Amino acid sequence: QAFLINLARRPDRLRKMTHQLDALGISFQRVDALDAQNTADTDLEQQFRADGPLGVIPKGDKCCALSHARAWRALAEADENYGLILEDDVALEASGALLLRRSDWIPPHVDLVKIERYGPPGQRVLVDERVEVGNGRKIGRLRSRHTGAAAYILSRRTAQTLLYHTRTWTLPVDHLLFNPNNSPRANVLRPHQMIPAIAHQSQQLGGRTDIGELPGRLVRALR
Repeated sequence: QAFLINLARRPDRLRKMTHQLDALGISFQRVDALDAQNTADTDLEQQFRADGPLGVIPKGDKCCALSHARAWRALAEADENYGLILEDDVALEASGALLLRRSDWIPPHVDLVKIERYGPPGQRVLVDERVEVGNGRKIGRLRSRHTGAAAYILSRRTAQTLLYHTRTWTLPVDHLLFNPNNSPRANVLRPHQMIPAIAHQSQQLGGRTDIGELPGRLVRALR
């Protein structure tokens, strides 16, 4: 099952994602995203450290992180061994849809699979321990930073663990999961990368980022 993070004031994105997921035969549960435009700073202060490995976390990053935590909680409470976590501006390749409807291809020791390609076309990431998973794709242990958290597969047990360890956040969610340079938790999670990726963020689906008025770094990360 997929867990789709969506702002209440973006029903247009929900319609587009519903059309796409229905066409691919992927069932989903909507997860209400936390909106930076109507969330008080005081509601966030206790959940984030004032500083961290990358400095102060902007408000938009905070709301994005807590929105993902809502998706993790939904997965932790579901009758599923794995869940597909999606932001609401992700384009999925039909050729990979079969893998997104099953979980028997995921090795028992793998709890986190990034299925997204993020960054410029020529960007390279370091991956080893590659294994074939079907449909012409492999997964491998991610050994370098590959940020963006728009599309990934997470085990229920890891969702439960993440909820426990993120009672106080020190990093944006994509760095927490996929940046072993700054995140000790990423090294524990042992994230894997799908090659070739199934997903990428699409302006045709989402337009400009709309979780809040964010600095340039995060705007690029959410597009």
